[in-house]
Amino acid sequence: MKKIIGIVCMACLLGACGNSDEEKAQTFLQAAESAWQAGDYNSAKLQIDSVRILYPKAFEARKQGVKLMQKVELDEQRKSLVYLDSLYQAKQKDFEAMKGNYVLEKDTVYQEIGNYFSPSQTVEKNLNRTFLRAQVSEKGVMLLTSIYCGMSPIHHTSVKVSSGDTFAETPTSADMYETTDLGWKIEKADYPLGKDGGVIGYIVLNKENPIRVEYQGDRTYKTTMTPADKKAIADVYALTQVLSSMEEIRKEQQEANRKIEFITRKVKEGEAIKSIEN
Repeated sequence: MKKIIGIVCMACLLGACGNSDEEKAQTFLQAAESAWQAGDYNSAKLQIDSVRILYPKAFEARKQGVKLMQKVELDEQRKSLVYLDSLYQAKQKDFEAMKGNYVLEKDTVYQEIGNYFSPSQTVEKNLNRTFLRAQVSEKGVMLLTSIYCGMSPIHHTSVKVSSGDTFAETPTSADMYETTDLGWKIEKADYPLGKDGGVIGYIVLNKENPIRVEYQGDRTYKTTMTPADKKAIADVYALTQVLSSMEEIRKEQQEANRKIEFITRKVKEGEAIKSIEN
């Protein structure tokens, strides 16, 4: 607000001197140029926008402003890329230090994206067992799966975890699966992080405490989490934080590169038009 008031006051002072709009606009362009050179991109853009707002008929100044704005935005995006690259390298270093503690399951024939598990929760180590399993994709998407194995089905659709007087409960799963294997009834229900009713976070916060699990369906089934399962979920959650951050940084890098390509193309188009006119 102070900057806007200052701009208006400057415009009034310039108007009192009787200068033309083009001359008045140059004052803002000079200020924008100085801010750009100093790396103050927000101030530079504010000064350039002021030319368009205060002096709409200063066509030559506005053209100069467009060119200067392109330079400002190019440098701004390039600086952003440098920062994002350093941030990504730091997260990559964290990931490299952690990944040896997990198992990556990926069928390269059918899967483009694999999933990381705790070694204690791989399929071959948990046949015919009722437990909560955690996994995270290479893109940083975490999934909690409630697995039930028993001689009779319960058709569970959600789970409730509790410790002491507190609890957390998933909503009804949107992705459920039931089958039978050698007489065992096997049921699975998935709960993505963020759509799990806070169950994942609850387990992470209470991993040192006894946690009871209640499978909720046509019938209820109750069990207690093992220390290994609590640790597995907490470990996968920790990896999720790193992988999801890396994915967000990648998206921001892609967006910055798209903006740079767009601005560079506009600059070249402007230069081509100018050469034709000359």
